[in-house]
Amino acid sequence: MSCHPRVTEWATTIQTHLPHLSKPQIMVLALWSLGMVLARSCALTAVSACLAPWLHGKENTLRQRLREFCYEAPAKRGKARQAVVVESCFAPLLAWVLSLWEGTQLALALEATTLGDRFTVLVISVVYRGGAIPIAWTVLTANVEKAWRPEWLRRLRQLHRAVPPTLTVIVLADRGL
Repeated sequence: MSCHPRVTEWATTIQTHLPHLSKPQIMVLALWSLGMVLARSCALTAVSACLAPWLHGKENTLRQRLREFCYEAPAKRGKARQAVVVESCFAPLLAWVLSLWEGTQLALALEATTLGDRFTVLVISVVYRGGAIPIAWTVLTANVEKAWRPEWLRRLRQLHRAVPPTLTVIVLADRGL
């Protein structure tokens, strides 16, 4: 499957801001993110169906490539496959957002979202123009007693190094947090 110039261009941008990722990881991340925008969906089938004709490739081949991106390393086909360590992307992702930031204040929202009775996701997002950009998260098993404070503090410490000292940071959270 040949690479479209827009994918290559976007991969170069991703590599600039997430240089610790391998070249194959950057390419698949570029495909995933660009595909979500084009398909207006984050569903695997929708993204692969949208990208395959655009890239002159087979939909099933692309679907498998995108699917394996999310697998643990041992579950991937081939030699020397690596899992993406998502946590290593949190500070660089915040730095990327802040590289485009205007102003002297930064609002971070802490939110706990429950996905049924399976998971609780603790998310830290940058508040921007009435919306929120998820920057860091922790996925916990739902309905299990566990203190959230250490998880929040761990994520905030990871993000701390990406925030310039010139910014005033405001942290927003629900009363219960």
